[in-house]
Amino acid sequence: MNALYLHIPFCRRKCPYCDFFSVSQTSPVFQEYPRLLIAHLRLLARQEQAGPFSTVFFGGGTPSLLSPESVDEILSEVACLFGLASDAEVTLEANPGTLSFEMLSGFRSAGINRLSLGLQSLQDARLKVLGRLHTAAEGLQAVEWARKAGFDNLSCDLMFGLPGQSLTALMADVEAVLALQPEHLSYYGLTVEEGTPFEELHRQAVLHPATEDLATEMYLALDERLGVAGYEHYEISNYARPGHACRHNEVYWRRQGYLGLGPGAHSFSEQGWGTRWEIPPDIDRYVQALREGRDPRIYLESFDRSGAMAETLYLGLREAAGVDEARFRERFGQGVAEAYPVAVEKTVDYLVYEKGRWHFTLSGWLLYNHLIQNFL
Repeated sequence: MNALYLHIPFCRRKCPYCDFFSVSQTSPVFQEYPRLLIAHLRLLARQEQAGPFSTVFFGGGTPSLLSPESVDEILSEVACLFGLASDAEVTLEANPGTLSFEMLSGFRSAGINRLSLGLQSLQDARLKVLGRLHTAAEGLQAVEWARKAGFDNLSCDLMFGLPGQSLTALMADVEAVLALQPEHLSYYGLTVEEGTPFEELHRQAVLHPATEDLATEMYLALDERLGVAGYEHYEISNYARPGHACRHNEVYWRRQGYLGLGPGAHSFSEQGWGTRWEIPPDIDRYVQALREGRDPRIYLESFDRSGAMAETLYLGLREAAGVDEARFRERFGQGVAEAYPVAVEKTVDYLVYEKGRWHFTLSGWLLYNHLIQNFL
């Protein structure tokens, strides 16, 4: 395992569309949490063959609620216990309303070299609909501070298909974002997730996301405009300037090993056909286990050959690079078409084999959730 994920499950207020595990920053555990992560790191260092880490990712929740001093302590412990590659990609997710120039300078000094800003939009009306706590002006200020603090690998998270958002409004938002010249962009279509306030509003016919046709038009327009601007559409929802794809996420998509800490996090081992563990999304359980010196992870699943093949395609076909035929055959003893003749035939209009790799077309990505079922 050479990738580390640290889940920071605290927010000032949970966004109504979000289904990731988080609790309020007012939780009494918040102040103790960095020490808990360090205790978990020390516990795992005694039982896991992991590291040195080439990627570290602070995800959430809202990791930027941590102090730079806490981030520095955590990363120092990671380096001491497991090691950090000299060129490690170290990402921190941050919300604009939680930042100051001093904090960003502190994060940079602590070893964060990739910042993922949750802008979501640069239009106040859209931010209000999404229940975000920051304004467009604060988003712009956060980018300015980040650059001044020395961040030269900046990613911006954004959304499309929002209630009341027209194609014209989206593209105006895109132009505003492009003016910031980020190295990486993640553009996610709004999904009404089960168990969220948005689901209830949608059920009551109060919330009206973009229609499927409009969302499709938006997706295609994003692909075209960002391509012209020099961004590679390297994964369904992600765009990067050359050399700035998110290396940590590529570990997931390429089914490589990673270690996850914090309630709601997962770990994966490549040994055999693969094994996955999870830490249940329960902050009190996490605290209790660590106070008792127990690993809070629980076994989730082990894969057989068939399951490993299916997940390899499920994850790999999300990327523009797709799935390498020779590597698939070496790993599983069969090529993709040999292993999945019916699925390949059913997806023939959207699945391409070229230069030794299988990948979906842009139209195939639009139908990804439907098409990939043929391989599962």
